[in-house]
Amino acid sequence: MQKRMILGMLLSAIFILASIQPINAADTLKPNDFKQESWSKTIDFFEYARYYALAHGKTPPPENWEANLFMVYINTSGFQLLYTGLINIKTDNASLTIPIQNFLEHYRTQQGKDVLMSSSFITLLAFNDTATSLRPNWPDKNDNLYASFSLGLNLEQYFSDSSHPSLSSQTTVIPLTHSEDKLNWHWGMRYTNLTAVWWVFHPDPVNPRYEKLPIAITTYEELTFTYNLTIDPIEHTATVTANYVIGKMTNLWLIYWLLKIIPIVAHYNSTGTYKLNGERIADETIYQFLENQNIKMSVVLYQNSFVLNHRTRNTFGNLNVTDAEVDVSSGSITTNTEDGERIFEASFGRKERYNLYNYTADTAEENFDIYDAVTRTPKIAGYSHNPIFNLHTVLLRLVPLTVAHMRPALYQEAKERITDMARADYLYIISYPTYSGYKIEHDPTYTAYVEIQEDKGFLGGSTKLPVYLAIIAVAAIAIIGVVVMIKRKKQKSREFVQT
Repeated sequence: MQKRMILGMLLSAIFILASIQPINAADTLKPNDFKQESWSKTIDFFEYARYYALAHGKTPPPENWEANLFMVYINTSGFQLLYTGLINIKTDNASLTIPIQNFLEHYRTQQGKDVLMSSSFITLLAFNDTATSLRPNWPDKNDNLYASFSLGLNLEQYFSDSSHPSLSSQTTVIPLTHSEDKLNWHWGMRYTNLTAVWWVFHPDPVNPRYEKLPIAITTYEELTFTYNLTIDPIEHTATVTANYVIGKMTNLWLIYWLLKIIPIVAHYNSTGTYKLNGERIADETIYQFLENQNIKMSVVLYQNSFVLNHRTRNTFGNLNVTDAEVDVSSGSITTNTEDGERIFEASFGRKERYNLYNYTADTAEENFDIYDAVTRTPKIAGYSHNPIFNLHTVLLRLVPLTVAHMRPALYQEAKERITDMARADYLYIISYPTYSGYKIEHDPTYTAYVEIQEDKGFLGGSTKLPVYLAIIAVAAIAIIGVVVMIKRKKQKSREFVQT
């Protein structure tokens, strides 16, 4: 009996098949928003692309296209924070869910320096060590690396009479709340039942690349980001604790490519191993398979800074971490200006360990074991110049440029640097060596050293909204180009038949 199989060249254009249940974006950015003390909004920045296109005689994106962002703004005690989480990009027949996260901080130091800090979550990265590993328990260029992109895929029509990736991905926002004294703030986002594609990834700085055929499709029960901001007027600090939850893997479709054309697929879940038609072929569960293959998990993030009229240096102890491989697991990366003032600190030693919830031993996931995380900074070019991150690069160029609205005088100086991954202060990868596909919870912290202005209240921002609209529009148009390119790939893809 013959079946139509999408698992051929169409898998190399898998992005276009994404389909999730989006949050409706009903909010808009207004001229005085950045002068307020706080807000949270869900906006569609394709609206601004249409605004820009009509004003400049360009073709606007279709009215039914959406690109939804959840944004949080806090503006108090002389400190500004702008958070952005991508919900989805939706076109006529495609919806991309890439859980990119960014928070931007603007403040003055105790010595009066004007500072802009950008912190970004890029992707999940699975890996296993090899005989030639350079850094055991951490994803180096000699390991087997699998970039994991969560896209909310719906492949049901291509998996007839078999178990298939679930069409139940949802994104929910965790509303912004604060304490009565407004020194503690809390918010976040939660992605559930994320279907993700694993691509073989090579972060070689000399030849960064990825394999065009995916190696696996998997489903994560959740990916949750929660953030806590604590402002301490006595210590002159504003500290963000970022809590990451990587939910357990519930399904894995492992793909073997015969002659790089014909896909042969094995489906693993919590009960065993199956063919696509549902026939059970082995007792090995998804968790046993991942443990037997020594699969580990990690997250890729990057940090950037700009200080008006000053240079910065990023160190771990006496070691420079910019574009260098340094183990920072046991302490903090400190950002100082050239005159020695400490302006920012990313701390890993405070929460050097992570929680792992063994679902096989405890299906309620009420108990956890504690293990050491491994955090290192890698060479930047292997990531920033890798084409697999092209869409990430486009998106990350959008949000931090809102500094044009938060601090116009800083914008012209910072715009070329603060959003460029290739010019990052440092990338860092947090590795979770003991994994087996189970739920992970971890919470690094980020501390800004601020001149707290208790009597000043909140800062006023620029009301030149058209500048901000233009920034959003240009980025949105660039994203449209990426989506259109993906759609063209789909039109050229071939169908394969499996007996």
